[in-house]
Amino acid sequence: MSQADYPTTDYRNQTMRVVIIDDTPVNLALMQALVARVENCESQTFSDPQEGLAYCMNRQPDLLIVDYMMPGLDGIELIRRFRAESRNQDVPILMVTAAHEKEVRYQALESGATDFLSKPIDKNEFIPRARNMLRLRQHALMLANRADELADAVRRATADIHERERETVTRLAKAAEFRDPETGSHIHRMAHFSAMIGRELGLDHATCDMLLAAAPMHDVGKLGTPDAILLKPGRLTPDEFEIMKRHASIGHEILKDSASPVLRMAAEIALTHHEKFDGSGYPGGLAGEGIPLIGRIVAVADVFDALTSARPYKRAWTLEDARGFLEQGRGAHFDPACVDVFLAQWDAVLAIRARFQD
Repeated sequence: MSQADYPTTDYRNQTMRVVIIDDTPVNLALMQALVARVENCESQTFSDPQEGLAYCMNRQPDLLIVDYMMPGLDGIELIRRFRAESRNQDVPILMVTAAHEKEVRYQALESGATDFLSKPIDKNEFIPRARNMLRLRQHALMLANRADELADAVRRATADIHERERETVTRLAKAAEFRDPETGSHIHRMAHFSAMIGRELGLDHATCDMLLAAAPMHDVGKLGTPDAILLKPGRLTPDEFEIMKRHASIGHEILKDSASPVLRMAAEIALTHHEKFDGSGYPGGLAGEGIPLIGRIVAVADVFDALTSARPYKRAWTLEDARGFLEQGRGAHFDPACVDVFLAQWDAVLAIRARFQD
């Protein structure tokens, strides 16, 4: 994308707001008249420093001109309170002081003053200083606006990348689906079951979203499983089952080392979702927390939905029988925590099944 795709707002012709705070009416009138001679400016004057500060906190000025000696709230304290708001850090401030008040000027600089005007006010000094300060403000606004536009561009580009990642995942999952008797609804259900378990276990929103996108890839390795085994209507022989088990490693090989975080997570899921909590699973014989959490999560989601789905070689189990299988496998086949949160969210389980029917 070129720079022209994200035009920066031009503040040069925008009316700039100048706030003048001084307890002397003559000074207010003089400075207001001088500000009127600066292009594209409007001014607001206050003789009460408290009122002036309240106005500035509610309606951010583009330039603040403040006297030092004022009753109740002097210029240094006013500047300090104004600068305390982080959004006011870049607003230029001109302080009006006597030329000999060097200590005051030092304190004002420490408090956040940008520049000074000397008393008595000289129009030949005032107008150029005010104009210069407003130009600085215009450039600061343009830079801030440009930063916002670039951030927005990055967000949009990132969203495009994530959308393409999801499309890649979906297409790969569909490719595996064409060779597998499992239905497309199965991968949607088990993915939503997985994200639900992740949320209940306290995974952050971004991780749960990634899990939702990656989980459908759990069996992509079946692309490398012979049809005679993958589509066999009856029970597999021990040798055939050994070949079938290879799909976990094949899926990992297909997906690993990707630049995409989603595909890297999918690779880990493909490799570990057939591991069992007691170490009797495959392909690595991992046990307990040695199995990545996302593998433990997907194991519960995948098995439950596979049990309750009809296949050419089996009838669908009842929901109660599938619940019983999870409970019996708690701590052996499955991570107890994953089983517990899944069953505790039974209404959500039923809602997902209703939403994604075969």
